[in-house]
Amino acid sequence: MFYGPEGGESATPPLHLRLVSNESEWQSVKHIRTEVFILEQACPPEEEWDLFDDTATHILGTVNGVPAACARWRITKSGDGDGLAKLERFAILAPFRGKGYGRQIVEWTIDQAEKAGYLIQMIHAQAHLQFFYNSLGFRPIGKLFDEAGIPHIRMFRKGSRA
Repeated sequence: MFYGPEGGESATPPLHLRLVSNESEWQSVKHIRTEVFILEQACPPEEEWDLFDDTATHILGTVNGVPAACARWRITKSGDGDGLAKLERFAILAPFRGKGYGRQIVEWTIDQAEKAGYLIQMIHAQAHLQFFYNSLGFRPIGKLFDEAGIPHIRMFRKGSRA
């Protein structure tokens, strides 16, 4: 049995998040992204793996030592030339969904970007997740667009320190 933040029993073990720092962790991220984006969502592999993987900050989430979730964020430019953080590639393996881990990894990624000084964050959210991202402070900008054959919406968030 696991214990939640208030000391009470919880059937959901914690998600441990960390920045990817070695080849083994990177291979875990690649496995998660392959399972979720390429196999489940049928995204073309050539669109999943890009040059940004070399410079992005990658995040790995584990449950009881088992790789379960991943994300990345990178620095990009807004229309006026200011730097902002683009949060991307949020993925959770099927057995770990529905346990609140999605919210945890998004909040942790936002926190990492803000600690690095990027108080405005952008995402290209899959359209069916727009309300989830709204609940985390993101607001839609513009119209739906296609990315890797999936409808997306551009969303922005101003951090608590902005």
